Amino acid sequence: MNGAWYSNWRHVFKLDPEKEISDDALDAICMSGTDAIIVGGSSGVTFENTVDLMARIRRYEVDCALEVSTIDGAVPGFDGYFVPIVLNTDKAEWIIGRQIEGLKEYGSFVPWEETASQGYIILNSEATAAAVTGARTELDEAALVAHVRMGARLMRLPVIYIEYSGRFGDMALVRAAKEAAHETQLFYGGGIHNADTARLAAEHADTIVVGNIIYTDLTVALSTVEAVRAVIR
Repeated sequence: MNGAWYSNWRHVFKLDPEKEISDDALDAICMSGTDAIIVGGSSGVTFENTVDLMARIRRYEVDCALEVSTIDGAVPGFDGYFVPIVLNTDKAEWIIGRQIEGLKEYGSFVPWEETASQGYIILNSEATAAAVTGARTELDEAALVAHVRMGARLMRLPVIYIEYSGRFGDMALVRAAKEAAHETQLFYGGGIHNADTARLAAEHADTIVVGNIIYTDLTVALSTVEAVRAVIR
């Protein structure tokens, strides 16, 4: 890994500003031993709900980063920022378009040392992110490896994010992506719904991102932290 501010993260919880989470649940998440919390979502992200969630998280010492998916949701005060670039779409707005618009408006205020691009590869056709971005999700191993190499080796992106969003992915593909990523940090997210799937994903990716299960079964979500720690040990 490259020694960046997120390079030691192995387990991350992702919280959606549009979704409600109680104070008790948030306390459990922030005190769970996870390496960080990423705030972000595919829809319904606003300045107001992002600020509100950030303020609640900042009461804790856990690292907190924002995934900047909309200009309206760009909020100062996070420890770090991720800017997604969707690699498997033909729509230029999700590759450079929206990013350019954001930089035109806020480029002078970007904390560059705490900002990193994420090369997103979305592989679940039923995911909201796939529908919004027009992602070409049906990639075989050769196509996936080519996309990873494009992001990691040609574009020199610091993070490649394999996103299955709601469905547990093909770990053979994730393993191939990891091999192709070279020194780029590989994030994996999607369908981690218990300790076993967390362990499997952690065996193939540098960083796993746990999201949806937080809102349906908090106890199971919390169990994923120790599952990843077991892989590290």
